[in-house]
Amino acid sequence: MKIGISIGDLNGIGPEVVMKTFSEPAMMNLCTPIIYASQKSMAWWRKQLKLDHFNFTNINAVEQAQRGHINVVNVWDEEINITPGKELPVTGQYAIKSLMAACKDLGEGKLAALVTAPISKKNVKSNEFPYNGHTDYLAKLFGKNESLMMMISDTLKVGLVTVHVPITEISKNLSVDKIYKKIELLYQSLQQDFALTAPKIAVLGLNPHAGEGGNIGTEEQQFIIPAIQKAKEKKMVVMGPFPADGFFGSGKTEQFDAVLAMYHDQGLIPFKALSFGNGTNYTAGLSITRTSPDHGTGFDIAGTNVASEDSFRTAVFHAIDISRNKAAYAEASANPLKRSVIEVE
Repeated sequence: MKIGISIGDLNGIGPEVVMKTFSEPAMMNLCTPIIYASQKSMAWWRKQLKLDHFNFTNINAVEQAQRGHINVVNVWDEEINITPGKELPVTGQYAIKSLMAACKDLGEGKLAALVTAPISKKNVKSNEFPYNGHTDYLAKLFGKNESLMMMISDTLKVGLVTVHVPITEISKNLSVDKIYKKIELLYQSLQQDFALTAPKIAVLGLNPHAGEGGNIGTEEQQFIIPAIQKAKEKKMVVMGPFPADGFFGSGKTEQFDAVLAMYHDQGLIPFKALSFGNGTNYTAGLSITRTSPDHGTGFDIAGTNVASEDSFRTAVFHAIDISRNKAAYAEASANPLKRSVIEVE
């Protein structure tokens, strides 16, 4: 399985966590990594981090990739002035060159999945890349109708109705239709991407105490409860709305396969408190498979050789597992008899 790796910001910890992940020889038994960067940039980071055992094969196209090797696609040839810890537009531009090259091969079916190292949303935005990060760009390229940002670990999966929306704008961005579509996407993803035949979803309220019957906000009555009811009418197992504090504090997560939060921090603060370092950012609802680690560029520690590769390695594992699950689901869907056997099991 060929897994594409976009290198992220060259001044951040992306190169470090990528190199540390694939310095483990056992990773070659699971996939063939294709890193989109340049020979010169990777050699610079290998010397900086003293990772002499990190050996890679330089290639010009994914078709030249060798199994059992760490392959680096030479996306650019020029020297880049790498200065770890500096948030500069130039390294943002090269992060996007890496991403676009990987996405081209991904879209042409030459890769099974893409794992993205962190970028800085601040220094990548330009006329050529008018997006608020990876997810918006990938949704534009590979989106069907809707996409869903998820944070996943072995024990917890959290989806978001709204993502990078100011707190003052969240309520304006909610509707029955939007919440229902996110429930539907989450349900489908649990079936297709995570091999759960009858998933159970918990939906959080927006307001404290889930609105207390309308006494602390009315969004639950206006949008959330009707969306849950609509999902139930479609035979989905969905419950809520739950007050967010009590839900995570009481261990209710163990009773559900996934949680749908109304906004970014409502879902990500408890997720990272419970799973930081072992979590993965996954974009559901796309025609391709993409994962990323649950941390950012780490400019404050870049170049010091202290960054942990655990989350990036987990993102690679999840990319492999999800790709396999998708393939198995597609095969079973094409074979009704086999599908019925899977559902019985």
